[in-house]
Amino acid sequence: MQILDGKALSKKIEAEVAEGVKKLKSETSRVPGLAVILVGNDPASHAYVGMKKKACDRVGFYSVTHEMPETISQEAIEQTIDMMNKNPNIDGILIQLPLPKHIDTTRLLEIVAPQKDVDGFHPYNVGRLATGLDGFVPCTPLGVMELFKEYNIDLKGKDAVVVGASDIVGKPMAALLLNANATVTVTHIYTKDLAAHTRSADIVLVGAGVINLIKEDMVKDGAIVIDIGINRNEEGRLVGDVDFENVSRKCSYITPVPGGVGPMTIAILLKNTLKAAQANS
Repeated sequence: MQILDGKALSKKIEAEVAEGVKKLKSETSRVPGLAVILVGNDPASHAYVGMKKKACDRVGFYSVTHEMPETISQEAIEQTIDMMNKNPNIDGILIQLPLPKHIDTTRLLEIVAPQKDVDGFHPYNVGRLATGLDGFVPCTPLGVMELFKEYNIDLKGKDAVVVGASDIVGKPMAALLLNANATVTVTHIYTKDLAAHTRSADIVLVGAGVINLIKEDMVKDGAIVIDIGINRNEEGRLVGDVDFENVSRKCSYITPVPGGVGPMTIAILLKNTLKAAQANS
């Protein structure tokens, strides 16, 4: 069994992005800019945004966070996005999810300029991913693909099961796997017999937000298991959706939580923002 080390790979990608920033700066005097919209007081959202800010500082990006109260109006957020769309110093716009219930999240994601949509959530970029064209891809699934690439895991012809069908992780993950010529099954909350699907899979990718959802008897010997879940257990420890201790005994490759897919998400955000800045130069 081999651990897929996202922490090590994310540092490698960060170093590559930092080099790219230096090159862009020397050639165009331009510094990549990332703007974040943060609404409300959700502790997890604030922690994520703090981590993103530190990562931006490490690679030499300009970054700004628009912190807004929980009671902010839809119109006020839309005006801020419009302002950032027009700002030539901003290359990437990120709306930290989830948003308060009174906010129309879909509408906000649609008004971000597609060329600044470094999260890959705009319908334009979703469509380009679905049709195999270049665009911005959601950071977490793209991070998983980078792990496959780093460890020379060939996806062609592999049977892959994606557990969880969210717009942010499950659906784009399935599209990326399909584009890489894997045979893809997507399972979700209404799937009748989850284990029947996962047991026969060469690759199991789980992003359902349920602690220990995938157990030892649900994967075959030699399977590749990608745990995209991040949860806190009763002791307050970070754990994934996979029973790591028992499932890892059967795997050829597995991602740990923390230290697997998590660090890759921010590394890919940096990579996407540099890509946007290069296109805008």
